[in-house]
Amino acid sequence: MREALLEAKKAFDSGEVPVGAVVVVDDCIIARAHNAVEATQCATEHAEKRAIESASKVLGEWRLNTATLYTTLEPCALCLGAAFLSRIKKIVYAADDIRHGACGSWVNLLEKKHPTHSLEIKKNVLQAESADLLKSFFKQRRQK
Repeated sequence: MREALLEAKKAFDSGEVPVGAVVVVDDCIIARAHNAVEATQCATEHAEKRAIESASKVLGEWRLNTATLYTTLEPCALCLGAAFLSRIKKIVYAADDIRHGACGSWVNLLEKKHPTHSLEIKKNVLQAESADLLKSFFKQRRQK
């Protein structure tokens, strides 16, 4: 999660909402990304989705069934969907997202059992660090 937080800091420094993600397989980081919505002017350029895409390229495989996705913010519906579609084994996230979180904070897409894939979720890992970075970003943005 500390590596995902480093990615979130990169997003912060470049004027993006500070969310970072890494994909881990066999205790090795194989992909990392941060939000790039502003840079690309594309609302779907989320850290999690970008890290999943990168991991698939690294492995040459769309099935990431041994991978763990670490992200600094609860995945939205888009990113949770990408995790299901790519067969991510586990998601570990830091802070809840009451505006867009799809693991229960806003909506719970995990309520219904998925017909072909199970996804393990662990939350609130380094929650304070991630939340502080997000609060700092939005405070700074409001001051401008």
